[in-house]
Amino acid sequence: MALVDSIIVFVVSLLVGALGIYIGASVITDHEDYTYAIVTALIGAIIWGVVGFLFGWIPLLGPILVLIAYVAVIQFRYPGGWGDAILIALIAWIASLVVLWVLAFVGIGALEAVGVPGA
Repeated sequence: MALVDSIIVFVVSLLVGALGIYIGASVITDHEDYTYAIVTALIGAIIWGVVGFLFGWIPLLGPILVLIAYVAVIQFRYPGGWGDAILIALIAWIASLVVLWVLAFVGIGALEAVGVPGA
């Protein structure tokens, strides 16, 4: 049963993270494709994990490198430059926190937003 619970939490968390990216991309680039946002969130989570494993232990520099890698995924996947990618990531983070807050408010807590750092 723990495996099923873990899978459910991962899927819901991925969908929340993707929703944040979808909202950010919709606002900044007019790119409205939720499936594309899900793939972006999944790739972002994988890159975040790999770069975090390799460099995250380096004080100050590690977290910055991890964040740059995450924004690079968004920059690669969506039209626009680095500025747009940073704005998409910021909006995704804020939107994910709002969704997580609403879910916690209605009694569905202990979730994260997979694919959105810090959410």
